[in-house]
Amino acid sequence: MKNISINPMYRYLVVLTIASTVGLQAWRTLFNNFAVEVAGLNGAQVGIIQSVREIPGFLALLTVYFILFIKEHHLSALSVLFLGIGVAATGCFPTYGGLVFTTLIMSSGFHYYETTNQSLTLQYFDKYKSPLVFGSQRRYAAASNIVVGIFIFVAEPFLSYQSLYLIIGGLIGLMALWGFKQKPVDENLLPQHKKMVLKKRYWLFYFLTFMAGARRQIFIAFAVFLMVKNFHFSIREIAILFLINNAINFYLSPLIGKAIVRFGERKILSFEYGSLILVFIGYTLVQNKMGIAILYILDHIFFNFAIAIRTYFQKIGAPEDVASSMAVGFTINHISAVALPAIGGLIWMIDYRLVFLAGAAMSLISLIASQMIRIEQHPQSEN
Repeated sequence: MKNISINPMYRYLVVLTIASTVGLQAWRTLFNNFAVEVAGLNGAQVGIIQSVREIPGFLALLTVYFILFIKEHHLSALSVLFLGIGVAATGCFPTYGGLVFTTLIMSSGFHYYETTNQSLTLQYFDKYKSPLVFGSQRRYAAASNIVVGIFIFVAEPFLSYQSLYLIIGGLIGLMALWGFKQKPVDENLLPQHKKMVLKKRYWLFYFLTFMAGARRQIFIAFAVFLMVKNFHFSIREIAILFLINNAINFYLSPLIGKAIVRFGERKILSFEYGSLILVFIGYTLVQNKMGIAILYILDHIFFNFAIAIRTYFQKIGAPEDVASSMAVGFTINHISAVALPAIGGLIWMIDYRLVFLAGAAMSLISLIASQMIRIEQHPQSEN
């Protein structure tokens, strides 16, 4: 790890990842209370805003065209700047239309940074180092989540929502400006394709990415809802769970990266999908708060194993396809975000257990598909 940490791109991405994580976590922590207590929004309006939040992820493929006009590492810093502006402005526009607008800005910054971060990590670190870098980034993200949560918990009694948003958004903006002044690039790297790349040989990467996005929506949209609706978890209990999750991931994320290097993507993803089958079935069977809390923590842990999908692409893809493929992959990952929560909500009205059984079925399909992973040397570039 020492040799990795001296790479200027490593430091660059770690700082911007911390900024991105702080922004999203602060927005998520404050948003619901701000929307209800200050903006006076109803449930339907909040739901629409949450859908708007996913639109930039669905449009992440536009990254390919943005890098025609701006260097990719500068696009990373610009994205974080937009994230900071969106967070800072949130408290200044306490209306439905204002929150739609600021959410779109914030989310665009977050999603486009995530796309370029994945791309730059795979470009600048080889197949033995990239899992370690992704694991390290997840560790810093977990630590950042803990810090911002503690800050909001301590500062909230003394500061208004507007002040909290401005302070956190301003800090993110300063970190983005730091990014613009850095020169972490290696001019000898193979130039990336500045066009959309879709290749038949990448089908398994596309498929696993889509399935991961679908399972992610079940986790995000329905796991916490289950705990609150059926098991009556309080806000403080949910907050404690978030703290536990981030504390565990702080220590576990680097180990996941090392495990990918040691055991390979097929074994790691097989372990993830096999475990998630049991977790999703567990959601339908467990009838006590402690059991549900344990399942949620396990669910959150296995979510981090998805970095193996990206490192799998690195081992099968042409190096010049990385930027385009990460953008396409990010869009594919968010396709389900448009429809699945609404469909899942209708299924929930019939029986909530059907939603989690669907998650188990998706995990089984992914488990079967992951057995097709075969790692070969980088193929030659295709014209």
